[in-house]
Amino acid sequence: MLFADASLFAQQQSQRPARADLSIPDVERSEVICFALYTVHDKTLKLTAQLYPLEKGDPKTARLEILKGVQWLEVAKADVIEAGWTAPFRVENWDDTRAYRYRVRHGADAKYEGVIRKNPVDKAEMIVAGFTGNSIQPAHGGDISRQDLLENVKKIDADVLFFSGDQVYDHHRHYAAWLKFGRDFGDIIKDRPTICLPDDHDVGQPNLWGESGKISTLGGAADGGYSQPGVYVQEVERAQTSHLPDPVDPQRIGQGIGVYFTNLNWGNVDFAILEDRKFKTGPAGRVPKQGPRPDHIRNPDYDPASVDVEGAILLGQRQLDFIDDWAQDWKNAKMKVALSQTIFCGGAHIHGTANGRLHADMDSNGWPQSGRNRALRSLRKAFAFHYAGDQHLATIFHHGIDEHRDAIWSFCVPSIANLYLRWWKPLEPGTNREPGSFEYTGDQVDGFDNKVTNYAAANPEETPAGNLLNTRAAGFGIVRLNTKTRQITMECWPRNVDITDPAARQYPGWPRTISQFDNYNPPSWGKLDALTFDVDSPVVQLIDSENAEILYTVRVNGRRFVPHAPRGRTFVIKAGKDAPETIVKEKARVGDDG
Repeated sequence: MLFADASLFAQQQSQRPARADLSIPDVERSEVICFALYTVHDKTLKLTAQLYPLEKGDPKTARLEILKGVQWLEVAKADVIEAGWTAPFRVENWDDTRAYRYRVRHGADAKYEGVIRKNPVDKAEMIVAGFTGNSIQPAHGGDISRQDLLENVKKIDADVLFFSGDQVYDHHRHYAAWLKFGRDFGDIIKDRPTICLPDDHDVGQPNLWGESGKISTLGGAADGGYSQPGVYVQEVERAQTSHLPDPVDPQRIGQGIGVYFTNLNWGNVDFAILEDRKFKTGPAGRVPKQGPRPDHIRNPDYDPASVDVEGAILLGQRQLDFIDDWAQDWKNAKMKVALSQTIFCGGAHIHGTANGRLHADMDSNGWPQSGRNRALRSLRKAFAFHYAGDQHLATIFHHGIDEHRDAIWSFCVPSIANLYLRWWKPLEPGTNREPGSFEYTGDQVDGFDNKVTNYAAANPEETPAGNLLNTRAAGFGIVRLNTKTRQITMECWPRNVDITDPAARQYPGWPRTISQFDNYNPPSWGKLDALTFDVDSPVVQLIDSENAEILYTVRVNGRRFVPHAPRGRTFVIKAGKDAPETIVKEKARVGDDG
């Protein structure tokens, strides 16, 4: 529906409440379980039940049961953690070859039911629904029902749900807002693996440079660290991430805050779950101030190299080590996907209002540039596709480091309800644009001089009015990962449409399909001689002969593969059924006519 005139819109706006209702319902004891989230990885089920507040005489344990045949069998118990009222379950040696109905029980009467899905290794296409920016404030359309999102997820039967951040938009009442999130989305979460990444608003601040857990003392937190006490952050992460697979490097950071970066292998797709804000350095006091805020650069004539200061961190060494290991491990994996809060560039030119041009934003992952490039160099070694959110603006970028389009592709999904508007509107048209494409597409550099190629941007209207959601470019994303063809299809949908209706239209620029191998295929490279194999779809690794650097590791598609490689150098090629254990070619070189 579009509002017919401004007076009707104003009338409807005046009838909206000023703020979201975050009162905690006084529920019956039989309804004390609000919702549950789970993942299954490497034969281990982890499920976190979220409860409403327990009363003094209530039991402080919960039970997990599964239905086998006609009988419910208890498979785990969990103590209820009072700070946040969560019950984290763990079941090892889980049979992921079939689906099971489950129920969480508390006391004599409370129960909450759902389905633990079978591992979809026999499906050719994995569907991952992506969400970000769950504003609940009425002024942004945050009070509008999420039922359209639930219905669409059910219609496409998404295999995985990905909430990239800002599930909660209240800086002091995470628990109350998280319960509301569960009431809004629990009906789809209960039946499929769900990944949640807490971001700045989840942990109670407007922006986040976590800086390994230091205490932030500056308004806006640009000095790095956390504004809320460590125990608050721990409660947030316990609620949102304790159901994720175990962290690969569980050492805690400052204030006793945990980490959750890890991987989830599901349906032969290996997801790297990253924390791109937790270790990141704050800019205040470290870089020359270029605007009214320490993280905003207004001066277009500044030297981008001046802010790429020594010692500034993005992902941090612990996560980079994890990505390097993950990139080489292809056991039970056909494709690799990186999940994080946001994308590795400054993905917007205009912030807040249509005249709010901002040259560069250090809250983005375009800064620090050296850290951004290190992250992309690691991720492209796995031909990893990148799926993220946070920017309030849906975009598709192909990232570049030394040349345009020599690294991975990213898809940033739109906000569920759009609080803070952004636009991708470069002052000059992009070069090397596709025929008939918008002038804002093509090869560009962002405000930090990072090389980017834009293919789509769901810019909001300059003066949003009428339909609060769609004029503000709200929506959600879908990524279809075809493990048979190795194609990746990105879809970007507005709110309140039926995406199965042939008449429904996506935002301009979507859908777009790429190959898995497009995530590391620099334009300047050439082709090596074709390889043929005795086994189907082996793992292939390309190694620089001179310095032993691993350029990439990938599970190829089929029994024939033509490797891409830089010109003028020689390479060792290794291969094997599930790991690159055997040298299949030495001194491979791109031919003069490659």
